[in-house]
Amino acid sequence: MSAATDNANVPAHVAIIMDGNGRWAQQRGLPRTVGHKVGVESVQAVVRAAQDLGVRILTLYAFSTENWRRPPLEVQALMGLLKSFLESELTAMVSNNVSLRSIGRKEQLPGPVREVLERVIAETAGNTGIILNLALSYGGRTEIVDAALAVAGRCRAGELAPEAITETFFADHLYTRGLADPDLLIRTGGERRLSNFLLWQASYAELYFIDTLWPDFRAEDLATAVRYYQGRQRRFGKTGEQVR
Repeated sequence: MSAATDNANVPAHVAIIMDGNGRWAQQRGLPRTVGHKVGVESVQAVVRAAQDLGVRILTLYAFSTENWRRPPLEVQALMGLLKSFLESELTAMVSNNVSLRSIGRKEQLPGPVREVLERVIAETAGNTGIILNLALSYGGRTEIVDAALAVAGRCRAGELAPEAITETFFADHLYTRGLADPDLLIRTGGERRLSNFLLWQASYAELYFIDTLWPDFRAEDLATAVRYYQGRQRRFGKTGEQVR
C-alpha cells in the first residue's frame, strides 16, 4: 500500500467500469480480442491490489446488456475469456479468501459459462475476504425494472401495501441486495459517463475518471483513485461544517 494512502479511510466498496480494451488493441494494430485478454491481467492485478488496500467489495462491469450487440465473434471471445478466467482463478480465489458473486441477468449467459460461474460462486461462498462482484449481462435500467416488477408482483399478490414501499425496501429487490452501495466508482478509458452501470447504487458514489485504458490500469492506478477518494468530503446532503 502506498504510504500516502490513509488506511483508516479506504472505500469499502469500489466499482469499476473497465473501458478501453478494444481501443488499446487497435492502437497497436492488434485484434480487439487481444485487448480483452490483456485486460484480464488488469483484473487479476486490481483484485490483489484491492485486497491489499482493504477494500471489502470490488464490483467490475464485465459485460453489459448492451454488449450483446457487439459482433458475434467478439461476444463469443468474451464469453470464452470469462469461462477461462473463472476456471483458472478458482484455486487462487479459494486460497486468497475471495468470495465471488455476480449481478445481472445471468440466465442470458451461455450454458457452459453460467455453469462455471455458479460453481465458482458456490465454492467460494464460505470465504470471508474481499467480495469480487462481476456485473454480467448487467444493465442499471434493467435492474431497476426487474426490481419494480418484483415489488409490483408482491403488491398484486396482496403481500404488500404500496405505501409500505420505501427506498430501503426497494433496494432489497435489486441485484445488489445485501451489498453496500459503492463509495468510489472508477471509469477507465477517458469517457465521462456511467453507461447504465449501478444507476441506483451510485447515487452518492465519488466518481473518478481516468484516461488510462483498462489493459494499462494496475495497482498504483487503483491506489491513486483511492487517494482521490480520501481527499473528498462526503456530505450526503449535510453542510461541510456538519460532517467535520
